[in-house]
Amino acid sequence: MFRFVTAGESHGPALVAIVEGAPAGLPLLAEQVNHQLARRQQGYGRGRRMQIEQDQIEFLSGVRAGETIGAPIAMLIRNRDWKNWEAIMDPAPRAEDQAEGRKRQVTRVRPGHADLTGVLKYDREDARDILERASARETTARVAAGAVARCLLAELGVRIGSHLVHLGGVDAVRPATMPTDLNAAADASPLRTLDPKAEAEMIARIDAAKSEGNTLGGICEVVVDGLPVGLGSHVSWDRKLDGRLGAAILSIPAVKGVEMGMGFEAARRTGAEVHDEIEMAPGQTRTGNVRRRTNRAGGLEGGMTTGEPLVLRVAMKPISTLMRPLGTIDTKTGAAAEAAAERSDVTAVPAMGVIAEAMTAIVLADAMLEKFGGDSLTELRRNLDAYLAHLAKRLGN
Repeated sequence: MFRFVTAGESHGPALVAIVEGAPAGLPLLAEQVNHQLARRQQGYGRGRRMQIEQDQIEFLSGVRAGETIGAPIAMLIRNRDWKNWEAIMDPAPRAEDQAEGRKRQVTRVRPGHADLTGVLKYDREDARDILERASARETTARVAAGAVARCLLAELGVRIGSHLVHLGGVDAVRPATMPTDLNAAADASPLRTLDPKAEAEMIARIDAAKSEGNTLGGICEVVVDGLPVGLGSHVSWDRKLDGRLGAAILSIPAVKGVEMGMGFEAARRTGAEVHDEIEMAPGQTRTGNVRRRTNRAGGLEGGMTTGEPLVLRVAMKPISTLMRPLGTIDTKTGAAAEAAAERSDVTAVPAMGVIAEAMTAIVLADAMLEKFGGDSLTELRRNLDAYLAHLAKRLGN
């Protein structure tokens, strides 16, 4: 079982990611994780926080001499901005708190954020107790955990990438032939899109939204190549891979929708326009020596992978913190007020694609271990190879 947990607040001293289930013998360097953290920080429309932080991990456990040892992997990511927030986020009580209360309290709760619901649920006076953990800063630790998962998947022949397909009302045209190295192509764009014409219009809309104190949402597409047929299961609801992917993706802050394959469009078409016809394809072992003439299902049928590319589209709403705040209430007085406004991104959709890659990688690494098992990478690879050898003999071969 591949699983992870994160800890830490947005302006606390550090974030922590703990990963359990990575087999022993997996080559893993800090640079591989740091590369993914740097990708998360890119994107036109990001705020000043990305200029302050230069995220890098420190391994605290689970890795020795460049390889995993089978123990839980603990990674620390320090917040460089901590020095400016120590008096505000100090875990210990301070004398001045009794007289004046903590500085920078948040009682003018933001529409669309966790502020108000969290204050009521956890019975807190200061919404900072909620927003510091609800902040998307937490996804830094998720990307670190996802980097471990994607290193494992890469050793098993699986590649994960993403690109932006919509932002602020502008659609990007998906190329007829996707780049061999999707992330190399997408990361070359300031918005991680493969459509230069759409990119220019998107940038203009980001600039306009910034001048208005507004924010923009969008959609990214995640593509996974190299998966073998048969990950997940049809037999129980909680083993269906599409359900597991959906839960992971929808847990990303501000993500409000996920589609697999045609997604909602499939509900508007006839069956003949939706389902993928099947034909023999000798030599395509990972798909079971068959192929789909189309991939409208996005690589998933009956809660299981088909061996075709896995295709997910992830929708992110506009960020809740507006520099021209919306109306709200002050929870201290009950009076009408303008929502609190701290520094914020105009859009974080390009970064969301990287986070969605990470969450997808975590679910797929878990599914790989579920099916093939193994306490070491050698054993896991041996089990996968035996399965592929079995598939090579199926369906008339």
